[in-house]
Amino acid sequence: MLPASYEFPAAILIIAGGALACLTGYRLFRIVLAIYGFVLGAMIASSIVGVTNTLGMVAAALGGGVLGALTLVFAYFAGIALVGGALGALLSHALWTQFGSGDPPALLIVGASIAGAVGAMFLQRYVIIVGTAFGGAWTIVVGVMSILQGRTGRAVGADDVWILYPTMPADSRWSLLAWIAVGLAGTAIQLAVTGRHKKS
Repeated sequence: MLPASYEFPAAILIIAGGALACLTGYRLFRIVLAIYGFVLGAMIASSIVGVTNTLGMVAAALGGGVLGALTLVFAYFAGIALVGGALGALLSHALWTQFGSGDPPALLIVGASIAGAVGAMFLQRYVIIVGTAFGGAWTIVVGVMSILQGRTGRAVGADDVWILYPTMPADSRWSLLAWIAVGLAGTAIQLAVTGRHKKS
């Protein structure tokens, strides 16, 4: 979480990071891992600081972000498995919210994550391309939703905080369609241009 006044610039950075992952995720996989590690670390670290401590929230977000980025970059192969696992969990969650009610069963999420992680190790190139394209597309949708809700939301007070919910858009059918469309476009671009093997 961050002070509410940081919502717009943070959302812009989230959209930019999502676009980088979506369009060039295979070629820049270590950078993409660093970006997502930073966001994850910042989310976790900033959530342990009191909402009235603006400087503490920002410092915790920066420190946690750096630690998260370093962790994923140095754990490259674990990062590949995590991409596959995260894609499996994200896909199962998105599908469940469209056709089921409430949260998906924990066993479904765990099973989908394990299947995604195992598949990622066998089909690294394609899993990285699809995973970064759809992960980046989801990040773009989350960032856009955050901006739209911030523009149409409440007035920001001194003690208001902004909390990033990575699964927030799953309740909207248009956001699912936008995610699929952008993810497919990113996959096609990576397969055709940015994710091609370099000729030696």
